[in-house]
Amino acid sequence: MAYSTRLEDYIFSLYQSIHIYEPEQLSIELIASRLGVDVEYIGGVSKTIHMSGTPLILINRHLTPEAQWQDFGHELGHLLRHCGNQMCLPLSFIELQEWQANNFALHFCIPTFMMERLEFPWRKQELIYLLARTFTVEFSFAAHRLERWLQQKKNLYFWQAMAEAQEHYL
Repeated sequence: MAYSTRLEDYIFSLYQSIHIYEPEQLSIELIASRLGVDVEYIGGVSKTIHMSGTPLILINRHLTPEAQWQDFGHELGHLLRHCGNQMCLPLSFIELQEWQANNFALHFCIPTFMMERLEFPWRKQELIYLLARTFTVEFSFAAHRLERWLQQKKNLYFWQAMAEAQEHYL
């Protein structure tokens, strides 16, 4: 039984809608242009703003390409999933939006549908390295994404076993 989360389905549909199918296509410029989002590189903190109704993602130019890609995913998460100005929100809501944008970035920068097509090496460290290299993310980001994916699989197997046990006893 295959299982995906709503976020994974959303990201899959998003990538399909802009004809992105392979890790080699994952670039800030290509994705931004296909989504109609302007991107500028600045000396400060990465953020998302609207200029005259046009969405604009500002990325810190001093970051590594890996960190820029991760920031782009985070800021795009805000742009696509949130509205309004965080400056007007209570702290707890800002924290929620930041968690959501971080979670979006994990799945956007290393999409499940692309990750699961890879040939996984036997050793976990080698797999993390493969993810980092394939998806142009930092090693720690790839490790975090892998841990989330493994936990999701573990949870799926648990609930499948529970459902099978329940069927057996009915």
